[in-house]
Amino acid sequence: MSYKRILVPLDGSELGECVLPHLIEIAKGCNIPEVIILRVIEPLSAQTLSSLAQAGADLVTRMESDIQIQAEKYVTTTVNKIKSNGINATPLLLYGYASEEILKYAANNSVDLIMMSTHGRTGLTRFFMGSVANRVLNHSVVPVLIVPPPGCRK
Repeated sequence: MSYKRILVPLDGSELGECVLPHLIEIAKGCNIPEVIILRVIEPLSAQTLSSLAQAGADLVTRMESDIQIQAEKYVTTTVNKIKSNGINATPLLLYGYASEEILKYAANNSVDLIMMSTHGRTGLTRFFMGSVANRVLNHSVVPVLIVPPPGCRK
């Protein structure tokens, strides 16, 4: 199997970025032609929208705009770090629910491998918050490489 396009979904957290050193080594070592750095912007929760609506519709618009600007800066900065290692990387922003958008993009855009980190949640936290990595791993039509966060494994 020859990997040509690697999709790396990131959520903006340090734990999510645990995948980047592995990505850089694999991309350099295997001469990967393209890496896509993906950030999915999820819809605001009903509770957040309700709170913001009381303050005015303009605040909702500003908050959504700020979220988009921060996400754009994040993927651009991350892509620049990867490019500084001699790797061809492309930023991508999608809107929706993370696991759904990751799976849809990978299936429809000739992605050969998805690389992502877990947050190491267990028990009730994982039950209530869910696991994007777990949903992607269990439903992906392409291979998925999961990197556990440091300190989770002994």
